[in-house]
Amino acid sequence: MIHDKSRAFWVGASDTDKVMGNYQTATWKSWYLEKLGLRRDTLQTKAMKVGNAFEHKVLDTIPGISKDDQIILEDIGLRVNYDGILNDHIYEVKTYSADVFKVSKKYWQQAQVEILAYELMHDVTPELTILAYHVTEDDYANYFRPIDKERLSEWPIEKDPAFLAEYQEKLAYLHECIKKGIMP
Repeated sequence: MIHDKSRAFWVGASDTDKVMGNYQTATWKSWYLEKLGLRRDTLQTKAMKVGNAFEHKVLDTIPGISKDDQIILEDIGLRVNYDGILNDHIYEVKTYSADVFKVSKKYWQQAQVEILAYELMHDVTPELTILAYHVTEDDYANYFRPIDKERLSEWPIEKDPAFLAEYQEKLAYLHECIKKGIMP
């Protein structure tokens, strides 16, 4: 289980859209203040709560899976939390309430960095699958409901070396700025 919820001084896979984004926006600057330890985001939406409630139950549909793993790469300032891993295969759980699930740009970018961190730590390119679980109003009302496998879909993500090269360049720059405590 991951105990340190602080996001200060580390960049995570879910931050990839910010690493690749526009450093001049108010949203980006607010995010960066969190990285410097000067602000803490305590936002908890209804969707986030249901996602947290169902994540382990979705992963439990895969026998033998390891849950809540973390890779820390101090030299590049990257700390990646994994939902589940089994035999060099990463599983990222996403819940959704829309009629159809779409692998968003943010989800795709997050998956790329999860692949990168695993590869850097273990010297093997993992497979990655997004497990998308369709939640209903009944799920929002009762987090103890069992998983309905008919509402679970799998979305494999392929590694994109060109994207990761650009990402690593931007991450290196941000890592230096965070270490120095300066704005980029």
